[in-house]
Amino acid sequence: MKIRQLTQTALMIAAIIVLGMIPPIPLGIIPVPIVMQNLGIMLAGLFLGSKNGTIAVGVFLLLAFLGFPVLSGGQAGPAVFIGPTAGYLFGWLITPLMMGYRRSRPFMSHSWGQLIVIWISGVLIVNLMGALWLWWVTPISLIGALTSGLLFIPGDTLKAVVAYLVAVRMKVLSRAARQV
Repeated sequence: MKIRQLTQTALMIAAIIVLGMIPPIPLGIIPVPIVMQNLGIMLAGLFLGSKNGTIAVGVFLLLAFLGFPVLSGGQAGPAVFIGPTAGYLFGWLITPLMMGYRRSRPFMSHSWGQLIVIWISGVLIVNLMGALWLWWVTPISLIGALTSGLLFIPGDTLKAVVAYLVAVRMKVLSRAARQV
């Protein structure tokens, strides 16, 4: 890995950790809170691409597994990876991978295509995996888990739009910096 890529990856890990410092919002009806870290996961896929984005998220999750309190609300340790929120964490790991794969498709030249890929990878797949895991490890029924997953769709969709807008703005700024 080149120094520039290593630095960008480390900065993205730091950004995901910082987003975890924003307190989670408990919903009360399911043991999964609303968090801001998934915005960082989407940004990792957009800025770093498939390989380095997945490495960044993987290292972040490894830190959490090892006990560093990097998850929202200071959560950490192996127990988190078998608890009710683990499905979302596993979804986070594949998000940059899927974004990079989907971004290589021809329809990605259009802004709507890019936004759809971000939404499918960072919102739909993550929430589906999270709901299925929630159903598997808790007494919540499959329909209940899938329905509860719908609670996250509006906020996560907003985060996907923000990630897209930030990525577009950064692309414009990087072009301007290269011209100077």
